[in-house]
Amino acid sequence: MSLLLPSDDTLYAALVARDVAYDGHAFVGVTTTGIFCRLSCPARKPKRENSRFFASVAACFEAGFRPCQRCRPLELFRRRDPLVADLLDRLDQAPEIPWCEDGITALGYDASTVRRAFKRAFGMTFLELARVRRLGQGVGRLATEEKVIAAQMAAGFGSSSGFREAVGRLLGETPAALRGRTLLFADWVETPLGAMLAVSDTQALHLLEFFDRKALLAELTRLRTLTGSGITFDRTAVHDQVTGALSTYFATGIAPQSLRLAPAGSPFNRRVWAALRKLSTGETLSYGALAESMATPGGARAVARAVGANPIALFIPCHRIIGQDGSMTGYGGGLWRKRWLLTHEARVRNHVLPSETIQ
Repeated sequence: MSLLLPSDDTLYAALVARDVAYDGHAFVGVTTTGIFCRLSCPARKPKRENSRFFASVAACFEAGFRPCQRCRPLELFRRRDPLVADLLDRLDQAPEIPWCEDGITALGYDASTVRRAFKRAFGMTFLELARVRRLGQGVGRLATEEKVIAAQMAAGFGSSSGFREAVGRLLGETPAALRGRTLLFADWVETPLGAMLAVSDTQALHLLEFFDRKALLAELTRLRTLTGSGITFDRTAVHDQVTGALSTYFATGIAPQSLRLAPAGSPFNRRVWAALRKLSTGETLSYGALAESMATPGGARAVARAVGANPIALFIPCHRIIGQDGSMTGYGGGLWRKRWLLTHEARVRNHVLPSETIQ
């Protein structure tokens, strides 16, 4: 789905005019009420400073807004397909449920049919939509200044003790096995998009990944091999710096320059990662365009492999790489997160994200 919208001034004028031309293509979130509407909603119009505009229903949910009961912005999608209508109704009734394919088939639906129907309607699957809606609940609670962990639990991401136990299983080395070895230290960091695992030494960050990434265990194994280090569960000053940098990023879309990065990889991979760091907030490139910017024409496949091997999410912004045709391409943290990040950054696209040297 396109992230490009007219200017907020144009959209606000359309909102005041109740322009039906934008129905299904643009939505307004009202910060004072926490609801989102069609631009044609007959309700009294919010003030300009209380209006936020979105290109999709998913983006509204991600930002913590709930559908307006007067203009019913999901009604257009409900009318097109009874299957979509039924599952949206179930989401309305219990948005906190962590849906899975087994739950869908238990209702008598074919999982692949549901995937296709929601892809057509929203550009994402029902499971992705359900998850961003749970996420939206968490983001909405963050907006009321509740603790991040409380927001994540509301969004269905589980308890901190569960994270710690899982980290221990992932690291899989006993203290005795670590004696005499150079150590890297792992700890989890809470974000509005779910917990992230951060691995550092006492000076720099080596790995930052979303906790539910399937390749996380392989990444930890690779990091051990490349550095010759053991990894143990502990917190360093670098983790505090990561926490602060992530808070700044999620609040403003800007990543601080002060965080030192030390990703382990080949010289070519490190060149690609350094090039990614030069992309500013809201800027996107294809693999081919990134290769050309590095004076590596025809090297799109090699660049794609390096982008996929990026061990530091967000601060080496591989989420800014999109398809040649502008479509979403794969992202290890999940396409729903990639959409969220690009939408978040699109809101601050006029800011410049300073590049940072990879140590």
